Amino acid sequence: MKEIIWKPELHSFDSCQAFVEEFHLCKTDLVLTNETIYEPYFGSMGLTCSVLYQERYGMGEPTDTMTEAILKDVVETGCKRIIAIGGGTVIDIAKVLAVAGDESIDALYDMAPNLPKRRALVILPTTCGTGSEVTNISILNRTRIGTKMGLVSPSMYADAAVLIPQLLEKLPFGVFATSSIDALVHAVESSLSPKATAYTKLFGYKAIEMLIRGYQIIAREGPGARIPLLKDFLTASNYAGFAFGTAGCAAVHAMSYPLGGMYHVPHGESNYAMFTGVLKNYMEIRQDGEIAVLNEYLAGLLDCPTAEVYDRLEELLNQILPKKRLREYGVTKDDLSTFTKNVMETQGRLMGNNFVPLDEAQVFKIYQELY
Repeated sequence: MKEIIWKPELHSFDSCQAFVEEFHLCKTDLVLTNETIYEPYFGSMGLTCSVLYQERYGMGEPTDTMTEAILKDVVETGCKRIIAIGGGTVIDIAKVLAVAGDESIDALYDMAPNLPKRRALVILPTTCGTGSEVTNISILNRTRIGTKMGLVSPSMYADAAVLIPQLLEKLPFGVFATSSIDALVHAVESSLSPKATAYTKLFGYKAIEMLIRGYQIIAREGPGARIPLLKDFLTASNYAGFAFGTAGCAAVHAMSYPLGGMYHVPHGESNYAMFTGVLKNYMEIRQDGEIAVLNEYLAGLLDCPTAEVYDRLEELLNQILPKKRLREYGVTKDDLSTFTKNVMETQGRLMGNNFVPLDEAQVFKIYQELY
């Protein structure tokens, strides 16, 4: 049994300048980022590397067509190393760039997990949520088949993950909210996974504690209180990344993908729409085991009886990001059957990590309750 996977080297710096000096960015490097990130932090450094701005290829979360357009320009640079500086979209695309040649994205999915490592990869996250700087998973919206799916390969691990809290200082509160709730979901789902180990739970439960304690401060003191906590949130996200990189995510993520893919809901927000609904349905099936441990842990953090933990957790999270019913995103009742079919047919990798198995009828029931 794998106890924990730790592939990339992990680095941290107090400033972007210190990172550039130690990693010796040069002409054979390509930086994939966003202009609003690059210019204030790196624009005055006179770097000789190539730079591509992800938003010039399309807005929103990563798609197959967006990634193929970026790949075409990457190949023309002849770069040997990808430096990904950004949130989930930039990081997910960069992982694909590390393994892609002239194939289509559909072809890469067919080839996975046996993908070649064509370029070195360094990842600098600029949100406090994905944790994917230390995982080998890229989530793309496969527009040609109408759903999000994970592309997974050992070759998609970064060579180095770099944490710089300075890069989060200009992060809008809405992005902070959705990304950090995504980290909380990573920590919870990985802790409940059948693949969880003592090592992954060490990281997962500590991430849960750091995130909830941070949210409690923000709920009391307001959004500005997050600024001194950015290093903690970035670290907690990284902890959760190590946890789910080994133990995996499960039904919350699986059920969120059709919502995000069809209605373009940000990933962390679509996860939150499913989060406590999935946990409550787990509890209807089984009340002992790891979920009892989790509930006791949450009760201690939230200062409430275990029977109330999901309601109290939702009350806290609603002060960070108000939860919406599925119908508020435009979802129709007919979509619920489509979503359910999609989950059962395309998300088997994630559904295999559920705390308890969920069949088609149970998935449909959860969607109905959240509608």
